[in-house]
Amino acid sequence: MGKYFGTDGIRGVAFEKLTAELAFKVGLAIGKVVKPKQIVIGTDTRQSNNMLAYSLATGAMSQGVDIVFAGVVSTPMVAYYSEVHQIIGVMITASHNPYYDNGIKVFDKGYKTVDELELKIEDIMDNGPFDVLPSWGKLSLTDDVEKLYLEFYEKLNLKPSKLNIVYDSANGANYQIARKLFNKYHKHALQINNQPDGLNINVNCGSTHMDGITKTVLDNKADIGFAFDGDADRCLVVNKKGELVDGDQMIYLFATYLKSKGQLPKNHVVLTKMSNPGMLKKLKDNGITYSLTDVGDKYVFKEMNDNGYGLGGEASGHIILNHIMHSGDGLLAALYLLKIIEESGKTLEELLGEIYLYPLKMINIKNVDKGVLKRDSVQSLLEDVKRVLKDDYLLLVRPSGTEPLIRVTMSYQDEVVLDREINRIVDLIKKEGAM
Repeated sequence: MGKYFGTDGIRGVAFEKLTAELAFKVGLAIGKVVKPKQIVIGTDTRQSNNMLAYSLATGAMSQGVDIVFAGVVSTPMVAYYSEVHQIIGVMITASHNPYYDNGIKVFDKGYKTVDELELKIEDIMDNGPFDVLPSWGKLSLTDDVEKLYLEFYEKLNLKPSKLNIVYDSANGANYQIARKLFNKYHKHALQINNQPDGLNINVNCGSTHMDGITKTVLDNKADIGFAFDGDADRCLVVNKKGELVDGDQMIYLFATYLKSKGQLPKNHVVLTKMSNPGMLKKLKDNGITYSLTDVGDKYVFKEMNDNGYGLGGEASGHIILNHIMHSGDGLLAALYLLKIIEESGKTLEELLGEIYLYPLKMINIKNVDKGVLKRDSVQSLLEDVKRVLKDDYLLLVRPSGTEPLIRVTMSYQDEVVLDREINRIVDLIKKEGAM
């Protein structure tokens, strides 16, 4: 990670880390490094969006770049428009973070920027030059981003579902486009958390707060519920019993479906090191191989792109259906899952079958020095824990790329051993990394 760019763009507290000046420099630097003719900008629904969007636009226009501003749209919509038109796309969003955070995601011809380009942008941001051109670019408003996205769905041959459906838009970026698409294909679906006010994005709703969608599914005796995050590139699912179906399980459903159609390249999927060992075993039992990347959908996509794989994603609900769209899209994942259920004539529960997910725990450790992970004492303990767990386990200890904390994630079939070993790690990090 660079000075400003993390695992998913630039992110931080708006008006503190993410200021108008910083956004202006990002736009100016993109103009100097990439020299695009045009940039499309979209936002989610948080209150600081326009400050950042128009500041970034001004910086880019100072380098002669034309800006098309799409307003509130999802991250996948910006990525898709950017790819189709082969231009730079910028999404102002902090995804699943609270309203007081915000972020800047940059897409180069539809794909998240690589480290090399981000470092060049950062160099200009820090060192200039900050000169402006005599002829500035123009800014215009557009609804073409939405139009193009709706046209995309026309090609998917979606059929209306007989299911009782609920979906949670997290008071975020897809609250409008999700309603339009569900009203078209599943007109009786119930939408919740679709009244954004700039402050309520992700507040006790969406894919990071599943209690709301779970209660709504149970109260309405719904067959299925979908929960999106603030910028709508994630989707998690709740079944009719109120049980969570995470991104790993969704990928399993997509993988087995595509394999049965002969549409899963190399019978292989790409997952991350956060994937549940029980799910990995289920994939192997079905003749599907996998590779595991670092956490972050850009790493998943790189593995897919480098090796010609067609399906990948994360347990958090980022899923890339590369044979349809090049980037992760929570709304697409939801509608494609409904397509599979409709075609199969089976319930979601029947399609999943018997999957034994190993117990998984994640502990966020705040107020510690992230450099503690490099200490010999911590590295030695991690190696000892791996020897104890032996096989079929998940162990991931990493500094967050979007928040000031260290995440410790572990999954193992014996919950007693799991609790004991994860607490050993957490206790040592707290002790050695105390600030």
